[in-house]
Amino acid sequence: MPPAWHPRPTGFSPLDPARSRPRNALGGGRAAQRLAIRSALLPTVALFLHKENRPSCPRIRIGHALPGPGGLESSEPLREAGGCGALEDPSARLATMEAPRIGNPYLEDPLLQAYLRAHLPAQVFAEVNPDLERFGDRLRDEIQFLGRECELNPPRLLHFDAWGQRVDQVITCPAWKRLKDISAEESLVAEGYKRRYSCWSRVHQIAKLYLFVSCSASYVCPLAMTDGAAKVIESLGIPKPLEEAYAHLTSCDPKTFWISGQWMTERKGGSDVGGGTETVARELPDGSYSLHGFKWFTSATDSDMALTLARIVGPDGQTKQGSRGLSLFYLKTYEDRKLNGIKIERLKEKLGTREMPTAELLLDGARAHLISAEGKGIPCIANMLNITRIYNAVSAAGIMRRMVDLARDYATKREAFGKPLKDHPLHMQTLARMEVQVQGAFLLVMELTRLLGLEETKMATEQEKLMLRLLTPLAKLYTAKQVVAVNSEGLECFGGQGFMEDTGLPVLLRISQVLPIWEGTTNILSLDVLRCILKSQGKALDVFFSTAQAKLEAATRQSELQTSVQIVQNNLQKLKQFVPRMDSKGEAEWQLAVRDFAYTLAWIYVGVLLLEQAARAGASATNTYAAQRWCQEDVCLVDREEKAGSYSSKAVSLDQSLVYDGYSSLRGKL
Repeated sequence: MPPAWHPRPTGFSPLDPARSRPRNALGGGRAAQRLAIRSALLPTVALFLHKENRPSCPRIRIGHALPGPGGLESSEPLREAGGCGALEDPSARLATMEAPRIGNPYLEDPLLQAYLRAHLPAQVFAEVNPDLERFGDRLRDEIQFLGRECELNPPRLLHFDAWGQRVDQVITCPAWKRLKDISAEESLVAEGYKRRYSCWSRVHQIAKLYLFVSCSASYVCPLAMTDGAAKVIESLGIPKPLEEAYAHLTSCDPKTFWISGQWMTERKGGSDVGGGTETVARELPDGSYSLHGFKWFTSATDSDMALTLARIVGPDGQTKQGSRGLSLFYLKTYEDRKLNGIKIERLKEKLGTREMPTAELLLDGARAHLISAEGKGIPCIANMLNITRIYNAVSAAGIMRRMVDLARDYATKREAFGKPLKDHPLHMQTLARMEVQVQGAFLLVMELTRLLGLEETKMATEQEKLMLRLLTPLAKLYTAKQVVAVNSEGLECFGGQGFMEDTGLPVLLRISQVLPIWEGTTNILSLDVLRCILKSQGKALDVFFSTAQAKLEAATRQSELQTSVQIVQNNLQKLKQFVPRMDSKGEAEWQLAVRDFAYTLAWIYVGVLLLEQAARAGASATNTYAAQRWCQEDVCLVDREEKAGSYSSKAVSLDQSLVYDGYSSLRGKL
């Protein structure tokens, strides 16, 4: 059973040991007794901590304000050593450290501002710029603290009420509900569909999400699924039965805004949706369907609606197997204030995103409506996957940005060996390498977003549509790997404090770990890259090469960038030569090489975007240096690995032998 949530009394520290919750909070035994005692004492302790209720004896302030989200100073009152005769401990005072702080994240991000100024029409930028500045203030003053409250108070599941009636109620903290309201108020989904700025509305929306993601307790995940659902409905032409749902999903009013779930994964599931979906749909007399099945992993279980896949039972009582047997359905999670034929079996115990309810669901007669053509569910959710993968990429970029911002601020405050960390060249080198990764990820995400905006407003060329299709899996898989590495390095920048849960820093790493898994693992996305290339008969690659060369044109005319341009062009040439060699060997060899191939494509294109940014009029010296640093890596993975024989049939056999050496003999003893 997930840990119970207890409201924190005003003035009571979120870091006090009394906030810890036993695993079996709703069960019997000593754990429950301890919880009951602790719950009973909380108001008393809070009352005692109130200034007017303490004994009139000396009180000595110790240390600094308690850290809030991401190591930021919270609004909690300073701890005091109270009690008659209390003495200050000099060692405690000397041991305190100043927590890192972040101001307005928009104003402290020159690359984001420069990108918007360079790409948005002047009139659009004049409206978007103050909106993002205002939003940055709200993130600093309100949203980040709500996010931290959600992290400290995860959801719990109440199966039965006091009278033994099964209710399956997911209880989330007030801060989680407030984040939903804010998402509507800030048009975090609606902006992509109202299209006030035509093709630039998506850029405005993703810029806000980039700022929002790292301090909003994974609330971007429910928004991603909501945006994806709206995209599916829009692509279907917003048919009459879905008009209500679409209006709710794209609402700016907290009272009418809906969150959508995305219930695809089943027990056998994962990326093999076609082979793993067992849920069946039986048609009812009114034309709706009754769903029966088990959904193994459903995020944002407190959603208002969901899109889900199921197999329609035919007149003969049989279902069609495989991907072509799947159809897409829409359902409301509640009907007449009761769960719509849904039983919430349990909440998942996750490594990260613990503040977001994720559950196993039993669909036992859930009433749903068919929204795709029968057997066309997989093609229908393609648009949804594109949106959620873009959200995945912007989440990676935003979380990296947060970690690096905290680390650079901390480097100005933490002293080691007689001087601040920022004055140690090796530490600055480490932060600079992290910063380059963040900038590369940001530019890749924004380029993808720009193409999405063009495609949605029917302004994209055929070449731009192909680039959007190719870059979507590339950006998702590459940024997801980047964020895990950068945030692991980031924790190290704080020393032991990076390992302390009450700093809020480890949360950033735990959240990062889901990004390579959600919406397709690295291998699945790599195979999707190959699928894109093969389906387009190589045109996607041709467009990639021509687009990269065109973007490099301006950089070739700047002397300080010529060496970096040459490195990228050399790797493009190696890639061009690699493709026909692999084509001659067949699809099996291609599949073996495609992960390295995808990495190489992403690395090259990020280099191209950094060089393009550095070549713009008004670019800073740091833009130039970032591009140069990226290109110094000079790694064409597929060229190196092919020369090493990594894609041969012999390598396949050796890989298996290496992995399973000793495995069979060991299992024989079990």
